[in-house]
Amino acid sequence: MTKRAESKYKIDRRMGQNIWGRPKSPVNRREYGPGQHGQRRKGKMSDFGTQLKAKQKLKGYYGNISEKQFRKYYAEAIRMKGDSGDNLIGLLERRLDAVVYRAKFAPTPFAARQFVNHGHIRVNGRRVNIASYLVKPGDLVEVKDSSKQLVILLESVGLAERDVPDYYEADHSKMTAKMTRIPLPSEVPYPVMMEPNLVIEFYSR
Repeated sequence: MTKRAESKYKIDRRMGQNIWGRPKSPVNRREYGPGQHGQRRKGKMSDFGTQLKAKQKLKGYYGNISEKQFRKYYAEAIRMKGDSGDNLIGLLERRLDAVVYRAKFAPTPFAARQFVNHGHIRVNGRRVNIASYLVKPGDLVEVKDSSKQLVILLESVGLAERDVPDYYEADHSKMTAKMTRIPLPSEVPYPVMMEPNLVIEFYSR
């Protein structure tokens, strides 16, 4: 297990929010941050602090992806036509591990990344083990035949705590999923409010 996956609940407590909406989140019990200074009263946050928190929250939600990779998404988002914040969310939702998570093939973004890295997923019939691979609308994402009876997969599909978003077509009898369109930020089922425009402001300082 990676260090990033082991510390996922520290992200929740640092943000003071249950960013994945998971019932086991420590924020459900303790809303203050981790460590000996976690309960200190906080003053008003600066604009920089607000932007930084928005960036850390969004980056953490998608499996706490690396700063280098996240900055690449920002650079691509501002090159594209349209609203840069919308573009950023669209790019993050196109990540293969995000598709696997949204389709309920894995219980968490961290598990989805591992599921992809271990070679359980095919895209348009070809095995892809790169979690950051960008799926295009219409691409067929499927669990390979030999992995369809894995316990983690079957348990995740049966979880009632979240549903497959409208911008996906998922067939759990065949373990296939297809992104039908790029979603707007308002359509993405985040358990907490994400502010992609603050992320754009953070990087464009």
